[in-house]
Amino acid sequence: MKRVAFVLALVVAASSAMRAGAQDMEKVEIGATHVAGNVHILQGAGGTIGVSVGDDGILMVDDQFAPLADKVRKALKGIHHGKLKFLLNTHWHSDHTNANSVFGKEAPIVSHHNVRKRLMSAQKLKRGEFPPLDRNGWPIITFEQSLSIHFNGEEIRAVHYPNSHTDGDAAIFFTQSKVAHLGDLHFSGLFPFVDLETGGTVDGVIETLESILAELPADTKFIAGHGQPINTAADVRRDLAMIQATAKIARDWHARGLTLEQAQGEGLPQEYAGYSWGFIPTERWIETLYESYAR
Repeated sequence: MKRVAFVLALVVAASSAMRAGAQDMEKVEIGATHVAGNVHILQGAGGTIGVSVGDDGILMVDDQFAPLADKVRKALKGIHHGKLKFLLNTHWHSDHTNANSVFGKEAPIVSHHNVRKRLMSAQKLKRGEFPPLDRNGWPIITFEQSLSIHFNGEEIRAVHYPNSHTDGDAAIFFTQSKVAHLGDLHFSGLFPFVDLETGGTVDGVIETLESILAELPADTKFIAGHGQPINTAADVRRDLAMIQATAKIARDWHARGLTLEQAQGEGLPQEYAGYSWGFIPTERWIETLYESYAR
């Protein structure tokens, strides 16, 4: 089922109810699933966590919320008894980074430069204000274009894709395991959240997914930030096709001089109704499309 159970936690950084401590985390359970090779995922409340385990220890991609840190540790021990050696952030949103302040005491945090900048300062946005993390939560290793960590017998590559979901997105490639963690560059089976306020663009998401699909082997497994967690290339192409098609519709709205209200009145083809969900219903995806191409 593409609209999986943890969607209720998927209000990303945009909802105050999901800031650290605001949601009752007591009932959240962290489940582990093997993906391929050295790579596993953890699911709970927030973005999908990626995990590499092996002789070198543990490398984690994203970390969800600070109140869940002990549950994440317990889930990690169920996979491997090694120590956490690295934590990578795919982008700055709190449902992927709020536990940085906990795990940053145990291992160096790695991210794109813009992620560090945003986590160090308050983000005052239309949808709310997000306070900075304390110093323990700041990435201490940053990169502009790409970075490689040679760990657990494979090269783990972090590659920046500008102005996609945000201005600091990185996809993480586990080269031997043939797994790509896309963070919120991919919402599987769901209308995506494109954070226009912090540098995201719909065209950027399209270009990024096109590029990644063209570069990787056909049998790569893809980890989505939200939605169906483990995907094939065909799954990613399906969702990319939806974005491409609705983007074409949005460009036509502007060509005809429609207002946002008129565009929402026209709506989208029924075939995309199943992509609508709690945080990004159809009307909000139309607003994102409209505003992205208005720029």
